Amino acid sequence: MSHKDFNPEIEEKKELYSYQKGDIDKIFERLDNAPSDHHLLYQLPTGGGKTVIFSEIVRRYLAQHNKKVVVLTHRIELCKQTSKMLKGFDVKNKIINSNIKELPDQDEYSCFVAMVETLKNRLNDEKLMIDNVGLVIIDEAHYNSFRKLLSQFKKSFILGVTATPLSSNIKLPMHHNYDELIVGDTIQSLIDKGFLAKATTYSYDVGLTSLKVGINGDYTVKSSDDLYMNMVMQEKLLHAYTEKSLGKKTLIFNNGINTSLYVYDTFKEAGYPIKHLDNTTSAEDRKDILHWFKKTPDAILTSVGILTTGFDEPTVESIILNRATKSLTLYFQMIGRGSRKLPNKDEFTVIDLGNNALRFGLWNDPVDWQHIFKSPEYYLESLRDDAEIEYGFKYTMPEAIRKMFAKTAVIDMDIEEEFKKNSAMNMRSKEVLEKSINQHALMCVENTTDLNAARMVSKLLNDDIESRVRRFVNCLGKTSKNYREWLIEDYKTKLTLAIGKKFRELNF
Repeated sequence: MSHKDFNPEIEEKKELYSYQKGDIDKIFERLDNAPSDHHLLYQLPTGGGKTVIFSEIVRRYLAQHNKKVVVLTHRIELCKQTSKMLKGFDVKNKIINSNIKELPDQDEYSCFVAMVETLKNRLNDEKLMIDNVGLVIIDEAHYNSFRKLLSQFKKSFILGVTATPLSSNIKLPMHHNYDELIVGDTIQSLIDKGFLAKATTYSYDVGLTSLKVGINGDYTVKSSDDLYMNMVMQEKLLHAYTEKSLGKKTLIFNNGINTSLYVYDTFKEAGYPIKHLDNTTSAEDRKDILHWFKKTPDAILTSVGILTTGFDEPTVESIILNRATKSLTLYFQMIGRGSRKLPNKDEFTVIDLGNNALRFGLWNDPVDWQHIFKSPEYYLESLRDDAEIEYGFKYTMPEAIRKMFAKTAVIDMDIEEEFKKNSAMNMRSKEVLEKSINQHALMCVENTTDLNAARMVSKLLNDDIESRVRRFVNCLGKTSKNYREWLIEDYKTKLTLAIGKKFRELNF
């Protein structure tokens, strides 16, 4: 089997490739020369073979030192995968999970693989001796659940491993817990060497001004559900799928369960093979669904979050981001689910319905991880905000919506041009929006037969309304997000009234 067909993350192979050997040598240079309680962070993209690398590190470390190794993960699936990989490297290891209350045979092992919470409980119970642990390896080290255990290994060398050295909590930056970062190969380099599939990204402009940011720094589930469950967004998703992913094995990521269930209904009604999965799905159903997904060539799986880690299905050909995120880690994890290489799979498709590529850059773009590690706040503050991203959008009415307004010849309005005209004539700036509202009202009335239908069809104009208000606000200069949101709601209210007025004018 050539290295082009090799999946370095999940196969039990002792074969190491040059980039892996080079990184292992760098890590051992620090293990050999840095203080014994040094905290080292290692970055490598998803699919680069992090588990292979740290399994070889464990094997070499145990051969050279009379000390024990603890490997920490945060999911039970990762525990099992890691243990299996270590066995492939002839490292006898013991999994410490919630079923294990006593460890009478612990002296027979030099390596333990454990879930964070379980190990914390065992240490509190004094069931596990940790006096002779020389090396602690933390997988998916960007999760902050590991911090609570670092104090238990004050004299140990800590090796954190992650694809994205950016803490899941901005208030707890990774450079507070790690002394330095070693950066592995880039995504583009791994693509060029034949280890990862190449991604082709298609971005569809989405107005995100209605989204709210929660306490965790990312968009809230409720505001995401409100946006992505509406008819326009469901239609945009279905259109994007049929245009770019039809017949491909597809993973759809959503922010909320309600959105995912809506997606399931939309695709089911359209006659496509789809199943839904979330964290409330039973273990048995999850297993059946994943088996179906594996065996069905054109399967579509719509999900919420749980498939981002601890899930490997190399046959995925298309990833749809039916959500926006402010998490760089989540962005890379979601796209990484499609990046596995197979003999008959060199590339995959990414459909972005959350302006994510415009926020973070393309998946294979170069990233300055050292800068992010040292100055995470500066990096996060430098990301383009939604208003800035959306300023560059040019709204084009989807064909299906355009057909609903077939009786109207002109549906566009150049807001910037209208604003200039108004300014030249010393007219109130808000008259631009009033003219826009009247145009939209006429479109709704002349394409329907009754008042209720006219008001219903106005909902299809939400994206156009947001685009026009955004352009109007940019003409005004610096304004707050709250003002922009108020203008959008005010526009919709006035449009409803204008439709009633226009309907009466044309019918009496």
